[in-house]
This record gives sequence, structure tokens and C-alpha cells, in this order.
Amino acid sequence: MSVENFINKAKTSWMCSEGPDSDIVLTSRIRLARNIKKIQFPTIFSKEDASEIIEILNKRLQNQETLELEKLELLKMDNLQQLEKRVLVEKHLISPQLVESEQSACIISENEEISIMLNEEDHIRIQCIKPGLQLLEALNLADKIDDWLEQEIDYAYHLEMGYLTSCPTNIGTGLRASVMLHLPGMVLTQQMKRIIPAINHLGLVVRGMYGEGSEAQGNIFQISNQITLGKSEKDIVEELISVVHQLIEQEKKARKVLVESSNIELEDRIYRSYGTLCHSRIIETKEAAQCLSDVRLGIDMEYIKNISKNILNELLILTQPGFLQLYAGEQMTPNERDIRRATLIRERLQMEVK
Repeated sequence: MSVENFINKAKTSWMCSEGPDSDIVLTSRIRLARNIKKIQFPTIFSKEDASEIIEILNKRLQNQETLELEKLELLKMDNLQQLEKRVLVEKHLISPQLVESEQSACIISENEEISIMLNEEDHIRIQCIKPGLQLLEALNLADKIDDWLEQEIDYAYHLEMGYLTSCPTNIGTGLRASVMLHLPGMVLTQQMKRIIPAINHLGLVVRGMYGEGSEAQGNIFQISNQITLGKSEKDIVEELISVVHQLIEQEKKARKVLVESSNIELEDRIYRSYGTLCHSRIIETKEAAQCLSDVRLGIDMEYIKNISKNILNELLILTQPGFLQLYAGEQMTPNERDIRRATLIRERLQMEVK
């Protein structure tokens, strides 16, 4: 398979579409946690319970034309190769925890905006991803799926507390709203050490690209709400949007400061990274992420004009270990992956300047 065909086949809608404020906000994600009444939580349920949950959802899918959305497909984790599971994690369609769960499954839409995890920390986790700052749009889509499921499924719900979940912090709406932000300006002006505690003080959490425990590679930060009890879905989302708007303004100011105070140094950094990506023969994940971040900044600030801004979204995912091995068609050592990563990046950049 040519690199062009591989990339076109592997891309999801959020990688190749531009949403509002997409120069800074890469994606908006909504996740709703739900459990089925009278079935134990996944932490203590039986294999029979797990199978029953998958069967309940599979039965509901038989009538999915009433949902009037992209076609949904059920994938059982037991039927997938380890590499296929890893790719789904790298595309943010499932969590690492789902991969480790016994008797688990996921339901994914054709455009991959929708993924529903079954038997992860909760029985059902509905996830919707949109490009740019589109949290309300993602929420509306998740709510539509949630309402459609609830027509046939009895959720575990308490009149005073709301939706019951395996983890106490998710009780209430069961909503986790998050955005993925590219913040090189604030990193380079050394503002993030001050800003992260301020964000945490507002009841939000700052993580890396792959959530809890992950490093913020490529100057990409994931910001999400922490508490769902006592607030409506709309309140949670609007509070996060308000903070994101402030961060967008801070990032724009930081980029302006860089141009005014260190323009030649910034331009040099951007073109050095561009040169590294164009010509390197071996490159590790962390270095590739940093160089891609620099190039994306150069595109956004119009230093580089012949490359699509979505290249960062694409290559940050497509150069992850699972994707590289999928492209190669075989398991590879870390050194072999680093060589393949450099090759894939070079070929992708050559596609831009044809």
C-alpha cells in the first residue's frame, strides 16, 4: 500500500477537518458514562453479565436506522489482534483500559466521530469527537445517541444523585467534556507552570494527549472537567468553553510576544524542525512530536505556507507505534519504528509539495 493510500484510509474526520479555533483547539470530546439497571458494575460483574451487556447493545444496533446517523459497527475486543487494538487507542476511539478488560467491545461509526465502549469502567461509555472547539455540537450528538439507547435500555439512575457510575467522581451527569489544545506559545514563553495550577483550581484537569498518566508531547494538552455531580451537562460544557476561550487568547498573546521579542529565533526553530522532518532518516516519537508542533506553529503563523495545518493532527497519530507497524504489516523493534517513522513523515511532507 502506498503511503498516500494508507494515510487516506487511516485518517478520521477530526484529523482532516477544520473546526472553529482549529489553529489552537485540535478536538472537542464529550463522553457520557452509563450503566444498566440491575447489573453489577464492571469492577465486580461476571463474564455472563459482560456478555449480556454486549448482547443488549448489539440488539439495539439492529434498529439503528431510527438513529439517522452514520452506520455503527460492533467490534468485540476478543476478535481483534493486539495491534488493531493499539491503533484504536492511538486514534482515541477506545481507552487502554478497554483493551485490558475481559469480554469488552466497542461500537464505532463509519466516520469515527462516535465510539461507544462496552464494559470498560462502566457498562456503556458514549464518546463523540469533533474537530476544533465544538463541545456543544459534540454534546448534542452524544445526547442524541444516549436518548436513542435509553428508549430500550433501563439505566441505573438515582432521583437525587443522577446517573450511577463505577467511579464516584462521575456520578450525576456522567459527563466528561475535554478539549485537546496546541499551546506552543505558552510553553515557549514558560507560562504553563503558572497556568496549570490555575486551571486545576477551577476544578479542571490538565493531562497529556492520551489522558491520565500521559505526557504532554508536542505541546498538546488535554483539559477536562473533574466533577459531574450537582451541575447540568450544559453548565459543565459552558464552564469549560469559557476557560478554553481564555486559553486561546493567552496563546495568541504568547505567540505575538514570541514574534515581537524573538522573531528570528522563532523562525530558525520552525525551519530547523521542518528540515529535521524533511530529511531525518531516524526519529523518536518525542522528537517527532516536538518538530511537528514547531512546524504546525510555523503554518499557523504563516512562516510556512505550502503545507496543510492538519498535518500535525494526522502525523501525531499516524507516527504512533501501532500505526507504524500496521503500515509496515509487521511487528517492529523500537529502532525499526524510528526508521519507519522518519520515512513516513518524509513521504507525507512530499505529498504536500507536489
